[in-house]
Amino acid sequence: MEAIVVDLLSDRPELAGAIVDESPPPGFDGTQRAVIVSRRGGAWVDDLHVDRPMIELEVYGPDKTAAHVLANAARAVLLRCAGTVLGTSVITDAAEADGPRWLPDYVYTAANRYLCVIQLSVRTS
Repeated sequence: MEAIVVDLLSDRPELAGAIVDESPPPGFDGTQRAVIVSRRGGAWVDDLHVDRPMIELEVYGPDKTAAHVLANAARAVLLRCAGTVLGTSVITDAAEADGPRWLPDYVYTAANRYLCVIQLSVRTS
C-alpha cells in the first residue's frame, strides 16, 4: 500500500518539487519539502477481499507554513482517490482519520513537520 500511495502522490502538480517516498532520502534533515508515506495499521477483511490500511503522511517543509500547505495538498489528493483502479484493485473509499497536526520531530530537530492519517478501503479481485 505504501508504494501505491507514493505512486498516487508522485508527479502531482500540487506536490511539485516535493520528495514523495516511503523513507527519507540520504542527506535529509527535515527542512526539505517531503511527504514520507507509511502504513500505520489497518485491517484486512478476508471474506470481503478488502484492505483498510491506515496511511500516515509525514509532511515536511522549509518552514511551518510551507509544511502545512504541502500536508493539505497531499491529503486532498488521497481524499479524492476513491474510484482509482490499480491493476486488479480499486480504492473504494478514503477518509481522514487524523490531522493534519503539527508534531515536532525529535530525529530531525530543524524539521517543520505535520502528520495526517488517511484510511483507505481497497477492494481486490
